[in-house]
Amino acid sequence: MFGKIYEKIKNFIKINYKELIVLLVIVLLFTIKLPYSIYTPGGAVNLNSRIEVEDGYDSSGSFNMAYVSMVRGSIPFLLISYVIPDWDIVKVEDITIDGENMDEMLEREKLYMNESMDAAIINAYKAAGKKIDIKGYINEVSYISEEADTNIEIGDVILKVNNEEISSLEDLKSIVESLDEKEKVDLLIKRNGKEKEAYAITYKTSDGIKIGISMLTTYEYVTEPKVDITSKASEAGSSGGLMMSLTIYNKLVEEDITHGKKIVGTGTIDIDGNVGEIGGVKYKLIGAVKSDADIFMCPQSNYEEAKKVAEEKGYDIKIISVETFSEAIKKLKEL
Repeated sequence: MFGKIYEKIKNFIKINYKELIVLLVIVLLFTIKLPYSIYTPGGAVNLNSRIEVEDGYDSSGSFNMAYVSMVRGSIPFLLISYVIPDWDIVKVEDITIDGENMDEMLEREKLYMNESMDAAIINAYKAAGKKIDIKGYINEVSYISEEADTNIEIGDVILKVNNEEISSLEDLKSIVESLDEKEKVDLLIKRNGKEKEAYAITYKTSDGIKIGISMLTTYEYVTEPKVDITSKASEAGSSGGLMMSLTIYNKLVEEDITHGKKIVGTGTIDIDGNVGEIGGVKYKLIGAVKSDADIFMCPQSNYEEAKKVAEEKGYDIKIISVETFSEAIKKLKEL
């Protein structure tokens, strides 16, 4: 029986070997990973349908989160990028930190997205004068330096450092900077829902004593009214923070600050309402225009680049730049 199967397979290969070789080459071309990625113009996600506020107000327009599309740098896509305008090749080392790979970068970006959601909710509720009760905080490891000597992992929650509870990255820095070089730091962490002990060894840099760990802080809170944000598994990064905060705010207050406009934008936001610089503003502006946006909103630090792209491409779109959440609300109210 096996002999007959073997003969059939052998004959099939003899007859179709050319086609099989071509298929194998195509598979290899698309699967071989090269140290490049390709940025392409993205589009806009309508946040009005992604964010639900209990008994929230409707809007005549919409807030939309601009995004950049990124393609892994396989050989066919690299070749295509030389033909299609606005498909730009970037080195992986230019968009990652130290020696991290793309998967590690994406994991870090997902943590940043969670942080931006919390900052968006907190800013919106405070600006709208609505109740938000912050019950606690969660400090997650977002980055580990190549120089670090530690058994901690990205995504670990740091509970204590040398038996001291910490509430922020500044608390961690304060403890570490008081130590000497090559000291062992005892860490109590939570990983996969379980508490365990970990360690890190201090080392000296030009900026002082470090352990090579960065954290971000998310919060445990209760809001009134309730709010829910839906995201997709493929989405990551903090650049949607500004637009999420504006969407939530607009659902919390009676005045509709969209004025019937389709507003596409980008920008990070921190817990104090500061709007931060983002990457890829060119691709986000192109995506906004493709989405028929009336207004493109971006951080002040990205304004000149966005304005230059708009002028070069002859775009007829209003660009609003802001430095803070309160400034964004003010400028939209003045439309």
